[in-house]
Amino acid sequence: MIPSFAPTDIVTAESTRSAPLKWVVIVDKTVAPGRMVNAVACISAATGAAVEGLIAHGGPDADGTQHPGLPWAGCSILTAGAEQLVNVRRKALEHDDILVVDMPVAAQTNRVYDEYLAELSTTRSADVAAVAISLIGPRASVDAIVKRFSLLA
Repeated sequence: MIPSFAPTDIVTAESTRSAPLKWVVIVDKTVAPGRMVNAVACISAATGAAVEGLIAHGGPDADGTQHPGLPWAGCSILTAGAEQLVNVRRKALEHDDILVVDMPVAAQTNRVYDEYLAELSTTRSADVAAVAISLIGPRASVDAIVKRFSLLA
């Protein structure tokens, strides 16, 4: 099941902590900064596309230039080691109410998307190494999985 925000959940005038769903991205702290940022951008785009109600309405600046909507519910960027990411992914996949979007290493080592998918299709789920993982789901469930991880500094 892909979690979504009901229209009554979307309250952009309140703290992101009031949102019923929590969104975190966990990145491999040993990955080079360029690969890390690429992974976060890619999985964030996929998460935004998958979760209904995550992207809020946009608005104009003082000069009238329109700015597209951004995720209203906030997103924490956390760090972990490669082995910890494997465990996070495994634990999160045990929850039907958490969306897991990962950036497998193979996605960054193949320049042709179909070649990435071909490599992925020959890799067992337990063996998928990820550069970054996006989780969004009920606040308590996500907190239980990521409570030991630090914010990216």
